[in-house]
Amino acid sequence: MNTDTPIVYFRSADISNGEVVVVDHLDLTILPGEFVYLTGSVGSGKTSIIRTLTGENPPLGGEARVGDFDLTSLKSKQIPYLRRGLGIVFQDFQLLMDRSVEDNLLFALRATGWKDKAAMAERIDRVLEAVGLSHKAYKQPHQLSGGEQQRAAIARALLNSPPLILADEPTGNLDEDTARGIMGLLFDINRRGTAILMVTHNQLLVKAFPARVLVVEKGVCREA
Repeated sequence: MNTDTPIVYFRSADISNGEVVVVDHLDLTILPGEFVYLTGSVGSGKTSIIRTLTGENPPLGGEARVGDFDLTSLKSKQIPYLRRGLGIVFQDFQLLMDRSVEDNLLFALRATGWKDKAAMAERIDRVLEAVGLSHKAYKQPHQLSGGEQQRAAIARALLNSPPLILADEPTGNLDEDTARGIMGLLFDINRRGTAILMVTHNQLLVKAFPARVLVVEKGVCREA
């Protein structure tokens, strides 16, 4: 991948929450392999930016691209293909509670077009090893700790080897020690070449794991 070509490129893009503009004239560039924090108070527009990146909230004017996708003219049939190129990690894990960790990952692979059983099994083994859950593949989510559930969610995000992971408050439901373990994992993934945009309000973690910081406040996103 050309490291000079942005994965994310926004210029003067107005970001809405689906109804009104919440971030004016957003300028945002994320290059391959970058780690970027997106910070700001509750309701400032951080999650709206994430939803714009995933194609949920179209930008209102300006330029907005993710990879090869122009978000200003994105068609609904293109959205699944856009999202296949993104790994998405949520605060509340969003695992399917009625099936094992392995079956959660298998479901995600099938949903994104995988069909070869041997290839799927190999990929699941690889991502579970990457997050330290190889020994928990057959556990149900309710049998895992919060940190282990988030590791399973990160494994799911890695399945299609995305160039960019969007992590929306991934440590928000975790205690401090567990949160630090998840941050260490995310930075390990980042060091292997995956760009990460992480929404957080936890300034202690930002200080402990320094990287580029963007702040959203009063309708504007700026470098910290």
